[in-house]
Formats: sequence, structure tokens, C-alpha cells
Amino acid sequence: MDTDAHRLEGPHSELTFAIIGAAMEVLNAIGHGPHEKPYENALVVELGLRKLALAQQDRFAVQYKGVIVGEFIPDLIVGQAVVVDTKVIEAITDWERGQMLNYLRVTKLRVGLILNFRRPRLEWERLIL
Repeated sequence: MDTDAHRLEGPHSELTFAIIGAAMEVLNAIGHGPHEKPYENALVVELGLRKLALAQQDRFAVQYKGVIVGEFIPDLIVGQAVVVDTKVIEAITDWERGQMLNYLRVTKLRVGLILNFRRPRLEWERLIL
């Protein structure tokens, strides 16, 4: 999929569009298929070059009845507004969508972006909580 296949409206649509553009640049430079971490790290570089603020691998506590029982660690948070999860998988499924919804709940953010670098053409989905 590419950005032409999606209509970006709603919260943080300009920021989401900028992140997708950066991801396409990364995919074009690295190619498709390696492990997720090189894409995540290259995306950090590209977003930095584009002067977008970001946090990588921030940890968020998961609580149950006031007790910390674990943590969620999203790949990136861009502009203190969009959670970004990089993937190299066959296809984005309900499992990845569910994971992103959990990231959004724990970070208290509204917009998530799943980026799949598996194929020559970037696959992406934006979720809004």
C-alpha cells in the first residue's frame, strides 16, 4: 500500500503523513525483508533528519488494580502524539492491531501507526483510539 491508497484525515494526519514518507524513504534505501530493528533505527535517523521529535523504546507500566504487572515498550513515539510500531511480517493482522490499541491505551495517545517493511511497497495502517 502507499499513501495514495489511504485518505489521511483526523487527528495528527500531517504528522502521520510525514512519518509514512520517512518510512518509504527508509524502505527505498534499505530494501525490504531484513529484521525489524534496522528499520526502526533507520526511521529514527530519517525522522531526526526531518527534525521530528521522537522517543525510542520508552517503557510504560501496565497496572492491574494499582499494582504494576508488566510493561509495554512501543518502538517509537513521534511528536509526543503518534505511536509507531515497525514490523517485518507477512501481513498486518488483528494481533498487531490489538497490540497497537494496548500501546495507545497505556500511553494515553490517540493515534497509532503500524509500518510493515516486508515487501517492496510499504504496508501501513493507522489506528485511532
